[in-house]
Amino acid sequence: MKLIRNTLEKTWYQGHWLVKPLLPLSWLFCAIVVLRRFAYRVGIFRSVRFKVPVIVVGNITVGGTGKTPLTIWLARFLARSGYKPGIISRGYGGHARKWPQQVRADADPWIVGDEAIVIARHADCPMAVGPERVADAQAILNHSDCDIIISDDGLQHYPLARKVEIVAIDGHRRFGNGKCLPAGPLREPASRAESADFLVSKNVAGSGEYLLRYVAGPLRKLVDESCTQPLEKLAQQRVHAVAGIANPGAFFAELRKAGLDIIVHEFPDHHFFTATELEFDDDLPVVMTEKDAVKCHRFARDNFWYLPITPELPEEFGIRLLNLLESRNG
Repeated sequence: MKLIRNTLEKTWYQGHWLVKPLLPLSWLFCAIVVLRRFAYRVGIFRSVRFKVPVIVVGNITVGGTGKTPLTIWLARFLARSGYKPGIISRGYGGHARKWPQQVRADADPWIVGDEAIVIARHADCPMAVGPERVADAQAILNHSDCDIIISDDGLQHYPLARKVEIVAIDGHRRFGNGKCLPAGPLREPASRAESADFLVSKNVAGSGEYLLRYVAGPLRKLVDESCTQPLEKLAQQRVHAVAGIANPGAFFAELRKAGLDIIVHEFPDHHFFTATELEFDDDLPVVMTEKDAVKCHRFARDNFWYLPITPELPEEFGIRLLNLLESRNG
């Protein structure tokens, strides 16, 4: 599995001989997604519009682009601005037998997915997850008094009508080789980003994009989250760095920047850990992301820590978002 992931990474972002034989499939995929979107735009396929505005946060590339932190930021910002937000998401990695599922901070990640738990822990608003965004939105409205919905990772879910589209971009990886799946990382042609209302880029922002920054907090102990310590306290120490996220490079780089001597343990995105996978033959600290931590609480040991992050966006972004929502009200 790791070999497949590494090969795709090279194909999409570094150049690889596999690109050429995959191009016919890429052209076919691109044609299908363009025709599908056109069918919704002209009314051949129907989109459902709800009584409350919907903000869609998504990307046009496969892999992590910062959608989850961006969704959390939006929920907090809108709540501070007088809205009552609700969040819907796919619930990737969840194994519920029935959808949609309402999500609380103490929900089971095996049922609703890891990202949903992270969002619920920080957004402090109603949330529902499931494969059908329309059904998720209806569930939120049935069980809460929210007056705006944020759809996490719903850019290509065209059955759900939206007032605002926000495209999240990885500022370093950008759009890779610019090819659609499977020859490249794109879910839609790169030109699709131009039709979005906002482009938000993590790490580095280009022209016309808003910079999404992550501010790392102190490490939190899994067995007692009130117990914290600065990341720098582990500087010059050897630690096990665990990550089961889409693009773990930034996490590992953050640890190295703080001076940690890391032993890398990379797992697939949304990996559901077992206790034996994190049993190492030493007592070194084990440092992971919060997304991984929510799946490890049940077997955590005293040397397990996670690194929380706080998303930040420019004030101008929030002002423009509120103005756009007001102008499109009704």
